[in-house]
Amino acid sequence: MLEEVTEGLGMNTAVAGFVTALPGLCFGLIGALAVAFARKVGMTTGIVLGLVAVGVGLLARAAIDNTVLFLLLTALALGGAAVGNVLVPAWIKRQPRDVRLMTIYSAGLTLGGAVAAALVAPISANTAQGWRAALGVWGLVALVAVLPWALIASRERRTPGGRGSPAATKAAGRIWHSPTAIALTVVFGIQSMNAYIQFGWLPQIYRDAGLSAGYAGILMSLLTALTLIGALMMPTVIARSPSLKGWMYAFGALLVIGNGGLLLAPATVPWLWAVILGTSGFAFPTAIALITARTRDPHVTARLSGFVQPTGYMLAAIGPFVVGVLYQATGTWTIVLILLMLSGVVLTLAGLRVSRHTWVDDELAA
Repeated sequence: MLEEVTEGLGMNTAVAGFVTALPGLCFGLIGALAVAFARKVGMTTGIVLGLVAVGVGLLARAAIDNTVLFLLLTALALGGAAVGNVLVPAWIKRQPRDVRLMTIYSAGLTLGGAVAAALVAPISANTAQGWRAALGVWGLVALVAVLPWALIASRERRTPGGRGSPAATKAAGRIWHSPTAIALTVVFGIQSMNAYIQFGWLPQIYRDAGLSAGYAGILMSLLTALTLIGALMMPTVIARSPSLKGWMYAFGALLVIGNGGLLLAPATVPWLWAVILGTSGFAFPTAIALITARTRDPHVTARLSGFVQPTGYMLAAIGPFVVGVLYQATGTWTIVLILLMLSGVVLTLAGLRVSRHTWVDDELAA
């Protein structure tokens, strides 16, 4: 809806570009403050307040005509989402069936994004409010989600518990002193960067190769659908596998092969490159699930999540911008795709470190 929003609010190109950069910026900057926020209000209450911010921000921005207010309300909604990004994995860690919940959560992240992307244009086309309805309806969805979380928060206040183990006081080291935390941040950042670049630029790569816009969109949907399969699989795989080394080699190799195929023969078997890159995207739910799998105490999980996700999203926010600059400067995708192939090597090297069965809690205590 960017074009419709830009015309409706009279935005210039620079402001529109800033809107596209806001998700990565807010997930990084505001997500970094989520753990401190949760210490003051409580983990579940923090999630509730984050959802309220999402709902209010999305609903209010769909009703105003001022560009500055639109940007501020967008940042409010994204800030609420950033709080949830960080705190929900830590909340899941406190629950007895954390692997099952992490599977549902990972699938929900992927499915939610896919459903919204699929419905936003039809909603705009079939309502009198146009883009305002297409953007504002998701605020109602967020406010509906407030109710069950508010009930959980109320129950926890009546029955205190799940505060973590004594390890929370021992593991007092700075989170960036943990080699596993650093490596997991690299895995999360590299995969998120590739995902943002694919969402923003893959259809254009296909169109520049001579494919139609419709076919390029179908290939993008195929890639997204495969990511959902990974979200359903990987939490259980992590819980049951003695080692993840094979998976990490595979993620890196698939990135190299998929981007190499786009470089050498993008229009020959375009569906194959989409399948390969979509399968490499299994690294995203893997990184999310490892936030809980590599920690014992929910407090440490929150700190790890508050380090990995904001830092990773900041890296991811830079990727699409750099791709746009390189493409504009060179007029080809050659340098971009070579760099993305190299990112697969970095992903594997960092992934081999997090594939070990080590605990961030122990690294901090040491």
